[in-house]
Amino acid sequence: MSVGYLGPEGSFTHQAAAAWSAEHGPVDAGLAARETVADVFAGVAAGVHERGVVAIENTVEGYVVPSLDAIVGSASVVAVDEVVLDISFDAFARPGHGDLTEVTAHPHGLAQCQGFVRRTGLAPVAASSNAAACRDAGPHQVALGPTICGELYGLETVERAVEDFAGARTRFLVLAPRAEAAAALGRARSGSETAWRTMLAVTPVVTGPGVLARITQSFGARRVNLSSLITRPLKAVAGTYAFVLVVDGAPWDAPVRAVLEDLVGAGDALKTLGVVPARGELDGSVRADVDAAHVPVGSVDASTGAAGLATGLLW
Repeated sequence: MSVGYLGPEGSFTHQAAAAWSAEHGPVDAGLAARETVADVFAGVAAGVHERGVVAIENTVEGYVVPSLDAIVGSASVVAVDEVVLDISFDAFARPGHGDLTEVTAHPHGLAQCQGFVRRTGLAPVAASSNAAACRDAGPHQVALGPTICGELYGLETVERAVEDFAGARTRFLVLAPRAEAAAALGRARSGSETAWRTMLAVTPVVTGPGVLARITQSFGARRVNLSSLITRPLKAVAGTYAFVLVVDGAPWDAPVRAVLEDLVGAGDALKTLGVVPARGELDGSVRADVDAAHVPVGSVDASTGAAGLATGLLW
């Protein structure tokens, strides 16, 4: 099985692809590095790769927009599994480097290491991936990337674990041709008690006041938990958006199917972008550590006084 991933070798996506392949092998044709997320999708759509792996969401920086837009816009590729990796960045430089004036990484990598960037005073330079930053680092640059990149690209370690938040994680989608998705998911379901999550794109045909309330009301009425909701613009129509939703459950579960039937019946355009194992997210273990210390600074609640409510809510 050939698995395409966003390269080059040594990227976090490479690690995710290797981890998934080791569990689901054999990988006869090996792992294939591709230059862009679009190339990964195109390779899966064309049958060059049986599977593809792309990053979709980081616990610090949120959704990876190129991957999100690619899966929303793809007619023939869908997610059938995912891999979750703990993310840590080391800082590297070329042996015998000159004056270090820049720090380079993928934009999400730079965003996750802002403390290091500020502390060193280096000018940030975006790269196509963290591994590419390490591979292509110039003599004046510090590159941020996975630990493996030091040995892989002959770099010296300047500092280890320079990320702002320890314990950050990234989710990677495993992509398959849509035509094969039902069979792949059927094999995964066979004899398994796995809980599932579903990613959907919902595009209201008729917009206006109450459209989002109408969509979410169906989930509440069917007692289907809606765990994430974001919007993405429709590229050809200004001011029009698709809602990208993540729900707890699979399309074949009766409550989720009932919601989908509600939305289709209301005239909405609907597409399942992926169905993946929940891997523990639905048992409360992930959400249990969200307390007052983790909500956005300046938030108010029922215990806040009148003056504080006025400041926080601007009413």
